[in-house]
Amino acid sequence: MAKTKESFFQKIFGSLFGGNDPEAQKRKLLKSISKDLSRTGFKFYKASSDSILPQYGKFFWDVYKIISSAQVYFQGQPNPNYYKNLVIEFSLTENQKKLSEGLTEEAIIAMAKNMNYSQLCQKVKNDVETLLAEFDMNRIGAIDSLYTKLMSFKSFCTYDFYFMLKKFDSSIREGDFSRTPRFDPIDAAYIAEDLKDFVSILNSMPLDLTWDDLMLMFKKTKGSEPVKPGQWNKVVSKLRQLRDNRVFDMVIQLATKDPNYITDKVVKQEHAVESYIDSLKKQTNDTLKKLESQMKTSKIDSLVTQLFNTNQVITLQNYTDKASQVFEKKNLGRYEYAVPLNYMKAFLLEYVKKDVREYADLVLIRGKFTTLPLSTEMSEFFHLMMETSEAISTFDAKMSLETEIGLKLKTYLPRAERDREAINIIKTTLRDVNGIAREYLINCTKAMMGFAKTLKLLIEDYQKGKGELVMNWKEIDRFSERPVNQLGIEVYKKLYLFVQLMQGFLQ
Repeated sequence: MAKTKESFFQKIFGSLFGGNDPEAQKRKLLKSISKDLSRTGFKFYKASSDSILPQYGKFFWDVYKIISSAQVYFQGQPNPNYYKNLVIEFSLTENQKKLSEGLTEEAIIAMAKNMNYSQLCQKVKNDVETLLAEFDMNRIGAIDSLYTKLMSFKSFCTYDFYFMLKKFDSSIREGDFSRTPRFDPIDAAYIAEDLKDFVSILNSMPLDLTWDDLMLMFKKTKGSEPVKPGQWNKVVSKLRQLRDNRVFDMVIQLATKDPNYITDKVVKQEHAVESYIDSLKKQTNDTLKKLESQMKTSKIDSLVTQLFNTNQVITLQNYTDKASQVFEKKNLGRYEYAVPLNYMKAFLLEYVKKDVREYADLVLIRGKFTTLPLSTEMSEFFHLMMETSEAISTFDAKMSLETEIGLKLKTYLPRAERDREAINIIKTTLRDVNGIAREYLINCTKAMMGFAKTLKLLIEDYQKGKGELVMNWKEIDRFSERPVNQLGIEVYKKLYLFVQLMQGFLQ
């Protein structure tokens, strides 16, 4: 009971003297903060009038004058990668710089003119590894530290000092330091949010580090420093003093009447080396892939021209690149093998059904083979090629928008924008037809390789004078309009070229 009475009287005294009154507690804390601020020696705030004093404005004006040229410099370079590259280029060793110059896209393309692709890939790989090997942990740490300072310096210099200073003197003109503004006391709450923004930048700055390397980087890469090093060091010293004494924190607490307001001091560690390494690897890989693609395209164009005497070959009507575009535009897929299947059909029509058939008819029908399996195997390869030609024609006809597969795709396409089931049906159908097309290409190419392999044996057998595989070469020659061996060599060359063409698409 005594304990209850004691608590009761404590509550009475507390209410009389403000002990448990939150507003009284806040006033007490703010008064204490005001005293702590006055002890720092910085006359930025006056408690009796709740105002920011002229010394505050003059401090920021002096800083603004010092960093104004740096502010212009940074505003002219908005690309963040520019600064990362600036730090890296300054930090590279002479050997790394030399290697880096040889790893640009232009340099790699130039090297490709004087060495084969595999040699080029190996050289690029070796040069990249050599360059990266010089980035030990100490160097990476030093470079990242320099980049951290650069980015915090940029954030500091691009802070809108002008906007805050204009609150003291509206006649101030941005970047004009021909006269000193008037700094009359202003309401503290008027600059509270501006100061919060400034402090967030200040607290992220590595003020305990030396800034000599940053100024040296500007000197060597740009010819001059955006801020005089001596002046900047004085600014850093003053900023460190203000931050260590929590001067701006206390001004914010008093200006916002929030004694519990806390600002975090977190230096954001920036990383330049890791992204440089990733970028270098990606750039060199992309360049090599680009070259490989160009070489592949060039080789395909050359083979097509050698085979058909033109690179404009059109045989298919429906399973084509042009017909595929409507699906590609909606990210539904495409006719993946339209181009090679078009070439396959053209080759089967223009060459297999003519020269290859002529040779097969002469040798397989009139030839007297010493081993039956050889002729049987060759015959099977030939008939598979002929059957594939017909199968491709049937397949292409089914892709017409008026029949079977093509009609199915045509029906579901308008619904694809809003119907998930339609999307799935189209994607599944495209996958299936591409699978069929690929199967034709692979099986027919294998048949051509098998036919050519046997053909090579027969060419060699003919050249022996007395055939060991075919006993009647002279007799076969009498039925041929041109020497059968010459025809065989021409057929072999054409098959060899076409197999190379198909391998370019199927690998």
